[in-house]
Amino acid sequence: MGKLTSWFKRRPTNLSDSGQGGTNESLPPAYLAQTRQLLSKMKILPSKMRVNRATGARPLYRRIWFWAGLGVGGGIVASIYGISLIDRTLPDQSELNAVFREQTLTIKAADGTILQQQGEATREQLKLEQIPDNLKKAFIASEDRRFRQHNGVDPQGIVRAGLSNLRSQGVVEGGSTITQQLTRILFLKQEQTIWRKLKEVRLAQKMEQELTKDQILERYLNLVYLGSGAYGVADAAWVYFSKSPDQLSLAEMATIAGLAPAPSLYAPDKNPEAAKRRRDLVLLRMQEDKVITPEQRQAAIQEPLTLKSSSPKRVQVESPYFTSYIQKELPKYVSANVLKSGGLVVETTLNPSWQKVAEEAVAKTLRNQGRWENFKQAAMVAIDPRNGEIKAMVGGKDFGKNQFNRVTQAQRQPGSTFKGFVYATAIATGKSPYDSYEDAPFVVDGYEPKNYSENFRGSMNIRDALTRSVNIVAVKVLIDVGFTPTIKLAHDMGIKSELKPTYSLALGSNEVNLLELTSAYGSFATQGLHAEPHGITRILNRQGKVIWSANFKSKRALDADSAAIMTWMLRNVVEAGTGGAAQLDNRAVAGKTGTSDEARDLWFIGYIPQMVTGVWLGNDDNRPTYGSSSSAAYTWHEFMEKAVEGMPVEKFPKRPKLDGRKGTIKAQSIKPKQMLNRSIASNDDDSEGESARNSDESGSSRRRRSRRSYSQEEQQSSDYTPRRRRRDRSESSSSNSSSESSTPRRRSRRVESDSPPPTRSRRELPPANSSGSSSSPPSWRDRLRPSNQ
Repeated sequence: MGKLTSWFKRRPTNLSDSGQGGTNESLPPAYLAQTRQLLSKMKILPSKMRVNRATGARPLYRRIWFWAGLGVGGGIVASIYGISLIDRTLPDQSELNAVFREQTLTIKAADGTILQQQGEATREQLKLEQIPDNLKKAFIASEDRRFRQHNGVDPQGIVRAGLSNLRSQGVVEGGSTITQQLTRILFLKQEQTIWRKLKEVRLAQKMEQELTKDQILERYLNLVYLGSGAYGVADAAWVYFSKSPDQLSLAEMATIAGLAPAPSLYAPDKNPEAAKRRRDLVLLRMQEDKVITPEQRQAAIQEPLTLKSSSPKRVQVESPYFTSYIQKELPKYVSANVLKSGGLVVETTLNPSWQKVAEEAVAKTLRNQGRWENFKQAAMVAIDPRNGEIKAMVGGKDFGKNQFNRVTQAQRQPGSTFKGFVYATAIATGKSPYDSYEDAPFVVDGYEPKNYSENFRGSMNIRDALTRSVNIVAVKVLIDVGFTPTIKLAHDMGIKSELKPTYSLALGSNEVNLLELTSAYGSFATQGLHAEPHGITRILNRQGKVIWSANFKSKRALDADSAAIMTWMLRNVVEAGTGGAAQLDNRAVAGKTGTSDEARDLWFIGYIPQMVTGVWLGNDDNRPTYGSSSSAAYTWHEFMEKAVEGMPVEKFPKRPKLDGRKGTIKAQSIKPKQMLNRSIASNDDDSEGESARNSDESGSSRRRRSRRSYSQEEQQSSDYTPRRRRRDRSESSSSNSSSESSTPRRRSRRVESDSPPPTRSRRELPPANSSGSSSSPPSWRDRLRPSNQ
């Protein structure tokens, strides 16, 4: 550089490589080329160099302020980049309003009470005004004394905590604010890293911009973990003292507030001495903050630490059959990713008071009738037919021992309850309830249906046949209207299970579950409209926003006139037929009983305008019972009698005029290949032999044949009216599951008809002239039965 400067003095205007126009001195050509290149890049360098030489000033790059400025600028750029990098890893701004932890699920009843919680959930979400003022101030004094002044991060608090920890030679105070702790609870993991701390600080600043101080404090007090499975102050008050927060003393409040930094270390049930020291420190800080007086502090310190421990309420599960059903339904309404992230609150349709009554009714039936009638399981479901909301669900005897839900999972033969769809199809095709059919021996394509009592009544109309649950008439009606219309109507009304086009369809040989059968009968209650049964009304995300809400529209399944006629007919079943045990004192009831072969399944589906309820009784292993569907009807009555208390009495629609009615469904009559009608008289001669033959073919036991002989003389009259709660007059049995075949051998089906139950109820005396029973002494079973139930 010195050589170049001296050359400039001698040749200031000429830099040609030939040396012309200046001194005789010249530089090497290569050197001149490099010089030209340098000067072309730094046009002002020669003059600057002359200035610096004249003034003696140092170059820019040798000045301290230049490097200081460069460092500050670089730091700012790096900070901006680092913040943007952190922000990209943080939750979306809309999620800052979260009120629940991740990986939690809360299921609520219709009245808002919690049925079940999963994960680190808070049982009771309290509003800030529901939390005692001293409890709030105890947490602020313990965790964040400048909570109302800072913007999420408190530098003064960090310095103060550091000094306190140095003086105590241990960790006695943390530098994290309540806002920082809340962000850690809601969004971050607990790993001890610089990166997590940076994200925590940034999240706290953002949260302070989105939420008010009261909103932050409310969330914190409801979510903070306080040991022994307690999340939030309400849970802690219950777990440690079996109290609600408003019942806590000042000392107890300080004890709970002192748990936040280290719940396992300060838990009063595990380390009472440490808990007392921490409590006293919280009380001291409250006094220093002038929240309490010295006298109040001293009195609280003198108070003994008395615990009354209880299990966390969040581990309790109410209505477990219903809540397990709800969890299986959730994937229908929200995506797998939403379910995986958790933090959901599911609001359901369950009525807790009705649920309790339903559980009591089922338990009573299993305890009493079940013991003597040889059934071990029961199920019940109640639905509002106007909107499809499930109000009560009992899926079995004991969820703890068996989680199988017999309302939604058990596929069983409905027996004569399916006749409702057969007759509804007939009415919808234009038939009159007074159309007559012959109740007489009948064989169609090798299939021979029979009434349970093997008695025949000759000509009878459709209404009476339904009231007495006559099997032969039901099959004949099915032949007239056809398989396809009947199956379609059943599906439209709510049956989802597969229905096969066989003659035994009329007698309930196709399996269904209790939920769909009950829902389908609800279509009668709503004049032919069907609403999809469901148990969820709304689903809320972590921010408390609704992400799904029920919007099930009712669909027309049956015309209103036909539905009204069917209700009129089904009312007669309860008032004068097999469902007498279901009668209620002050309101009309419509419904249908049903039993399957050898009383393996006992059913009653009944309804009033505002509610339809279904009951099933039986055994999981399909063993026969000694009971009848009147036991199911009686269980229905036990539930409904209490459930309808305070409910307005609504009347069913009047029966429409029958004259001139036109059908809304086109019949598709079945054309059998072979059909044989026999007279009643010709059947009387060989009825005993035919009965024995059919009994042997179906594998019936000697016990069942003896019960049949007992029941034949019990009820010959067709116009009796059962008294309320009488369980000794109902149908007996329903169809077996075998379907027809084309073999020439005749097969019979004895399902429920107008005969009484297979066994006598505990209120019933043996008939004086009953075959095989009047001369025999009572059995050991009858002698052991209690006189009342």
